[in-house]
Amino acid sequence: MRTLMMVVLIGLGAYGAFVGMLYFTQGQMVYIPLSAHAGSPSDAGLPYEEVWLDTEDGERLHAWFIPAREGAGDRNEAGADECRAPVLLFLHGNAGNISHRLESLQIFHRLGLSVLILDYRGYGKSSGSPAEEGTYLDALAGWQHLLEERDYAADEVVVFGRSLGAAVAAHTAARVQPGALILESAFTSAPELGADLYPWVPVRTLLRFEYDTRRALEQVESPVLLAHSRDDEIVPHGHLERLKQAAGSARALSVLEMRGGHNDGFMRTGEDYVRGLEDFLEASFDCP
Repeated sequence: MRTLMMVVLIGLGAYGAFVGMLYFTQGQMVYIPLSAHAGSPSDAGLPYEEVWLDTEDGERLHAWFIPAREGAGDRNEAGADECRAPVLLFLHGNAGNISHRLESLQIFHRLGLSVLILDYRGYGKSSGSPAEEGTYLDALAGWQHLLEERDYAADEVVVFGRSLGAAVAAHTAARVQPGALILESAFTSAPELGADLYPWVPVRTLLRFEYDTRRALEQVESPVLLAHSRDDEIVPHGHLERLKQAAGSARALSVLEMRGGHNDGFMRTGEDYVRGLEDFLEASFDCP
């Protein structure tokens, strides 16, 4: 009996230590930034501009602006009566930095979009340390740059977010109501995703992050595209179903079923992914 009690106490102690480790290291699990760049758009054959963005709370963010290909309605060259291609605000996931998204930049360039991709605070060359409210301010700085410095109208902007970036994108879209919103590999909220990944841990009690994509999406009136893979090993497909139900205020809702895992779904889906984006953009804009 004494031996059994010792085993139980040791097990409880180990569980408590594991839970404590999760609580105190959760920031390192949510944010996995890299400072070194792995390349630049020029390595992918894309023209680009270095951009620096100032946030409301004093951080300085590094970004790239990739203009639309010639003939696709570049905003800076189009006349007042000409068709203007939309611009995409790219909000990436929780790991790496903007240099690890070159394949996506090529796809959006092929689709005729200009793109502003930024690094959150603490990522790449950006100042500061990542935090939830900070990522929302970072996205807003990118949005304001497009409207105030690039002279885009709100209805000419596509807000795109992947994984963690999808939560930031939904939050941003609920505030600014862009021309369209694309959420790829999105989760409903950080606590719900944590509960799926660690069902034996009281994640909802311990987690200091919300990233409530579902609540934000309920407030979005813009056309919405949800892209997800049934083979996503990190965010279960059930999150897509719950997000679909939350998008009741959107003027239009489209779903793009991808193939492959959480990080490579857009590449594994190939031309079907590109066509899905193209169809959504054509339906959402007069000049895709």
